[in-house]
Amino acid sequence: MNVLVALIVWAVFGLIAGAVARLLVPGRQPIGLGMTIALGIAGSFLGGFLGWLVIGTGDPLQASNMLLSIAGAALLLVLFVGMSRRRVGRHSY
Repeated sequence: MNVLVALIVWAVFGLIAGAVARLLVPGRQPIGLGMTIALGIAGSFLGGFLGWLVIGTGDPLQASNMLLSIAGAALLLVLFVGMSRRRVGRHSY
């Protein structure tokens, strides 16, 4: 039961971080709710890991705080949107 609760908490945390990142990144992002959650969770890990590298405390794969999670999600969102626009631009006739 604890694993299920942890997964639900990570999903909600990822949704919040991803949604805030989508609000901060200008322009249209062609992603849905699932991708928003995935980017938020990945951004949380990225932000937590970068915080661990800089500060050096705690576990490297923890979400250090909400700001680093949002920053990581925003970075991943910018990269994802840039890659998807480049991919669409190549194949459009």
